[in-house]
Amino acid sequence: MTERITCNSDLEEGMAALAALHPDWKTIVERTGLPPLRLREGGFVGLASIIVSQQLSVASARAVWNRFESVFVPLTPARVLAATDDDMRLSGLSRPKQRTLLALASALAEGRFVFEALERATPEEVHAQMTAISGIGPWTADVYLLFCLGHRDGFAAGDLAIQEAARHAFGLEERPKAAELQAMAEAWRPWRGVAARLLWAYYAQLKRREGINA
Repeated sequence: MTERITCNSDLEEGMAALAALHPDWKTIVERTGLPPLRLREGGFVGLASIIVSQQLSVASARAVWNRFESVFVPLTPARVLAATDDDMRLSGLSRPKQRTLLALASALAEGRFVFEALERATPEEVHAQMTAISGIGPWTADVYLLFCLGHRDGFAAGDLAIQEAARHAFGLEERPKAAELQAMAEAWRPWRGVAARLLWAYYAQLKRREGINA
């Protein structure tokens, strides 16, 4: 069994495993069908993209990222560390995102953080290493784990869309908090990465339906 989700057949294997766990998962799988892989570039560029896009709409994130990339050429830790105040202003990044990217670039330059080490790490180890960098929180680590590393057992318990999808899909009275959803997801190992994709797909369907208070 692969540790990584790299293709649709990996998703299908995970979907079958989840559907066999509980009738609710079978219903989710039948409703969503095959969810998107959503794999993306990793390393410094991949993580920088996640940081830049946080709390922005897709369109806004794309615009800010394009502006950021046009200023930071080449897009490397060294270039970020050499940034002037004018560079940061022209990039369009908020102050907190500037500080996070500088903290990441410093950690890489000083050898305190190594992307290659994440390839062999467990989801918990990835979290610990990434969140040790100032400004990088659990959600950022989760997204990197799921879509840059493609880890089969990554999850994003703190994501509001996943929480809301779980509330509807599993008939919960309230939206589960991150810790509650994390506990629920223990039963979905080692396919939490597929569970997350299915719940995101389920949430997208909810948003398309009328009368859903999400």
